[in-house]
This record gives sequence, structure tokens and C-alpha cells, in this order.
Amino acid sequence: MRGILSWGGYLPYRRLDRRSIRAVAGAGGGRGVRAVASYDEDAVTMGVAAGRLALNGTPAEPRALWFATTEPPYLDRTNATTVHAALRLGRDVPAYDAVGSVRSAAGALGAALDAAVPVLVVAGDLRGGLPGGPDEAAGGDGAAALLVGSDADGPLLAELLGRSSVTEEFVDRWRVPGEAASRLWEERFGETRYTALGTEALKLALGEAGLEVSDVDTLIVAGLHGRAAKAVAARSGVPAERVADRLDDTVGNVGAAQPALLLAAALESDPAEGRVIVLLSLADGADVLVLRTTTALAAHKVERSVQAQIASGAPVSYGTYLAWRGLLPVEPPRRPEPARPSSSAASRNRDWKFGFVGSRGEDGMVRMPPSPLDGAAVPMAATAGTIVTFTVDRLAYSPSPPVVFAVVDFDGGGRLPIELTDVNEADEDAFEIGARVEPTFRRLFTSDGIHNYFWKARPLPKPEREG
Repeated sequence: MRGILSWGGYLPYRRLDRRSIRAVAGAGGGRGVRAVASYDEDAVTMGVAAGRLALNGTPAEPRALWFATTEPPYLDRTNATTVHAALRLGRDVPAYDAVGSVRSAAGALGAALDAAVPVLVVAGDLRGGLPGGPDEAAGGDGAAALLVGSDADGPLLAELLGRSSVTEEFVDRWRVPGEAASRLWEERFGETRYTALGTEALKLALGEAGLEVSDVDTLIVAGLHGRAAKAVAARSGVPAERVADRLDDTVGNVGAAQPALLLAAALESDPAEGRVIVLLSLADGADVLVLRTTTALAAHKVERSVQAQIASGAPVSYGTYLAWRGLLPVEPPRRPEPARPSSSAASRNRDWKFGFVGSRGEDGMVRMPPSPLDGAAVPMAATAGTIVTFTVDRLAYSPSPPVVFAVVDFDGGGRLPIELTDVNEADEDAFEIGARVEPTFRRLFTSDGIHNYFWKARPLPKPEREG
């Protein structure tokens, strides 16, 4: 029996109020907010955050990694290897990309379910569009990770009962490489095609599981075509109160990451045993998974739920959002841009740069960066710390100045000067002396097409700071 061993959902800290769009762009907007990735976040860094949450919730170890996105930071090289390094997976654990289309995430999950070993499926995406357009308002940024395996790998939280996929070639949404926004065919055409495909796939999957529509406790319908998702849910026969919230008003549509993120939210919402959850994804066809929760779900500890992250977001202005996305040219920092990162140096210091691993010597001191004279490696990525002192630097180069820099004492030993993120000058209480912070994997800058990834520190969520 295969199914879900663990999961992790990640939402960036910032939220854009859709009502602020129309005042600037003259069109678009709407109700609610959408999640916005910071200037130093991309599909990879968000995927690392989701993967860490998934692996923290289980003793099972993945034997393969799949990474899915429509916004890969790199072409011609594997983005999953960066996720692999940041999660400190073994050299014998293969890492593969499934990128370019929203359906790539469903394909990666299908491959994981077919495998004979535990597989970590990570999906991260940034969805947007041209200013004032419907995709800009409807989109969202985020990531999710699912650890898939068998009951021999650990306690299954949700077991797979049935699945189906149907595929049809039609052009509903497309984006030519290099373009910033998708193009759409007439909306009713896509709604018609997806409604037929979704209802067909749902019937096939329930038939394989030996279930009826009346047995479904939660129906999740994911996909970029909002009207089609509503139509499939309406025609499924599942009562409206059993159809899961798509988080449109609080997160937005996170593209390739949406199916796993909505599944994570559904598993967190009710830990009862025996719930039948159907995950239906509409993208160039339809993919359906029929899952049933187990007794182990109630005992599963969720480190940071999707709903808790929704509640803890902070606002970002529309102008800042446009600047972060490169849609609003702004005056660049009047400083020389940083030099291209050294590939050879990064390779030599892989555990430190990507895994945030320090060292402990015979004297008991933790050193960051690690010393070659110390014998014991000390992973620090999951270790919180306390700000000893800080400065707001308006002279250092940054894609989003000023830079907030702090000296942090980590719990159990280790002191490091480190850049803070998810803060600005208005968040003074978040980076005062004595404030609690945690490491987070981010992108420092990009030079000559090479992304310089490393670790920053961000404030702990308020309940954890106070605890």
C-alpha cells in the first residue's frame, strides 16, 4: 500500500491586497489578498522551505527527489540539485526536474506513486501576469512537498485507493519561452473541455477505488482555470459543503504547487480516520487521486500549518510587488553589482553554503562557517537564534535596499553575522535586540546568470517568538 507519509506547505510572508491594484494599474484587482514571494525568493527557495517542513514530520528518508515548477530559476541545469543540497539528501539520492507546465507536478507525483522507494515531490511556483490583468490578481506564490512511500517506510497518513489520468490536446493557456505572462484562449472553450475531462477522470478513479460519489468526504479541484474548477465541482455530485476551499481569497492560485498545497490544507483541517479525499487536478487533461486517511494522521505533528501561515502574513505595497517582479523599473542601487559567484568555491563548501552546516571542535565551540580543524559537523538549518545586535545598512548593494544585518547567537552555540529577511524598517519589533530568528534558504543576488543561494535569518512567527 502506497500513500502520503508526510507533507509540508510553504507560503511567503508578504500579502498583496488586490484592492490596491486598480488604483495604480487602472484595471484588475478584486477582493482578498494574494501571497507574494519576496525579492530573494524563487521556486527553489520556497521548495526548500516546503521540503524541510515535510521531512521534519517523519523519520522516513526519501530515496529520490522530484521538483516541479513553471518558473525554474535555471534552464539547461537541474534545479532539483539545489533543493537536494539544501535538504542535505544523500549523494545516492537522485534529483530530477519536471518543469515547464502546471501538469508537471501531477506527473512527478504519479512517478513517485509508481516508485518502489520513498520519494519526495516538491513543487514551487510564482504565478502572476501583466499589471492590471486577471492572472496578476488571481495568481499566488508558494510551495508544497509530499513525501510518498509505502507502509513499510513508515506510518501512512493517507493511503492511495485509486487514481486515473485522461489527456487531450487542446490549446487553452500557453506561454512562449521568455514571455512574462500567459495567453488565454476564449474562456468558455477551456471550461467546456476541462469540465468533460474532469468528470470523466473522477468517474474512472472512483471506479478503480470501488467507491461512489457519496463516499467522498472532501473534493479538491486544482487548476489555473477557475471557472472550469467550479464547473467540475458542481457537476461531480459531491455536495458543495464537501468541496475544499481553493484559497483564492487568501493565497491565490500557486500553479504547479496548488494540488499539493490544497491537499496539505485538507489533511491539516481534519485528522479523522477514514476520510476519503479526492484530489483532482485540471491541466492539459485531468489527474485524480483517491486517498483515505489513516489512524496515524491524528498523531502526526504539523510544524506550521497552511492556515497558520495564512494568518501570519504581512502586507506589501503594489509598487514594491511590481519592482520585485521586474515589472516596474526602479533606480538600481548606486553601487557596483556583486561579482559572479565562484562555482568551484561553492562546490568545495557545499555543506556550508547549501546545508548550513557548522562544526564543533574539541573545545566544544560551534564554528560558523565550519573549521577544517574540527571533526564534528553541526547542522544549523533547524536551529533558532537570538539577535545580539543589528544595523540597517543603506550603502550595501541589495535588490531591495536597505539591508538589515544582524549578529545572531544560535541556540546551543555558534555566532554568525547574517542578513535578515522578511523585515523592513517598518518591522522594528521583528529585529530588535533579543528578537528570535530562524535560518531560511534564500537567494542573495544573481550575477552573470548565476544565482547565489545562501541562508538568511527571518523572525520566528509571533507565537514561537513568545514561546
